[in-house]
Formats: sequence, structure tokens, C-alpha cells
Amino acid sequence: MKLVPLACTLLAALAGTATISAQPTPPPATSSVQAPAPRQRTSPHDTISARIDTGRITVVYGRPYSKNPKTGELRKVWGALIPAGKPWRTGADEATLFITQLPLDLAGTHLPAGAYTLYTLLAEDGSAQLLINKRLGQWGADPYDATQEFARVPLTKEPLEPQLDQFTMALERNPAGGGTLRLKWETTQYPVPFTVKK
Repeated sequence: MKLVPLACTLLAALAGTATISAQPTPPPATSSVQAPAPRQRTSPHDTISARIDTGRITVVYGRPYSKNPKTGELRKVWGALIPAGKPWRTGADEATLFITQLPLDLAGTHLPAGAYTLYTLLAEDGSAQLLINKRLGQWGADPYDATQEFARVPLTKEPLEPQLDQFTMALERNPAGGGTLRLKWETTQYPVPFTVKK
């Protein structure tokens, strides 16, 4: 996915389109306000989008590899690269953006239609929670803005075969309605089932 302004990504998703291309508008020549320099991404990025029932869900996220990009060394992911007890951006670079056109129920949590940031909190025993945050556009998760947290959704850990070298998220439709968001990396996956609120 090309680097596009956050506002364009939001408008594209809410309009039901999968991609949009636009260039940021430069500040007026007379402006004395300096925008922060963009940070350099370290991983590929992807956008997944699916029509679920009568609305669209879109996820924009970075896709890091298990292998160290500088040395090529294979790194342990869960519990090491993603340490327990610290919110993870659920990807790389910018924290993961989640947009839904319809209100959802995620494991008993009511999520109104809108845009959110997704973080993952791993526990020492390998269990995890999905942190849904209202703050948008944050680079990484340091510091994590707990004041903007909307909800925590418990995740169920499942084995994954074959092993995945690159972090992958997937949106799956359920023929009976709703669907599942899956977080997959190394030998572990965390499914997040959801239904559309009527």
C-alpha cells in the first residue's frame, strides 16, 4: 500500500472503496508551523477489506517478518519480539487502523461504527487481549494512551501450521453473518469472531 494521509484512508474505507491515492496538501508558503518529519517505515504494509453483511470492514497494518531485516537472523516472536505485559501495535510502524461501517459485537463487546486503533497485549501464559483504542495515527505504542482505550477483548490462542514468517491479518466472512478477524504469526494465531449489530 502506498503511503497516504490517514484522512484519505478513512474516507476511502467509509466510502466502501478498497484503495485511494492522494498526495498530502503542502502547508501554505507563509506558514511558520513545521510538520513533524515522516518516520521511515521498516516493514511492508497492507490493507485488507471485506464486505460483511451490508457494510465494509477495513484494516491497515504493517507486516513485519520474523527475520531481522538487518541481520537476517530468525527471531522468536511471541514473548520476545512481542514482549508480555506491553501493548504491541499489532503490526509494524504505525499502529494498526481498524475501520467498520457498521456497529459490531466482538466477543460481547459492542463496537460502534467508526475508526479505531488496534493493539495486542500478550500475557506471560501466552493468552492475549485485543486493545481497542480511539486515538488514531499513533506511531507504535510507546507511550500507549490508556485514556483513549475503548475496550479490551479477550483472545483465544490457537496453533498455526505451517509457520508464518511474516505477520498476517485476515478478514473472513461467515456465511451465517458476521465473520472473523485473524492475527497470525510464527506458530500462533488469535481469531477475533464478530457479528454485526442489528
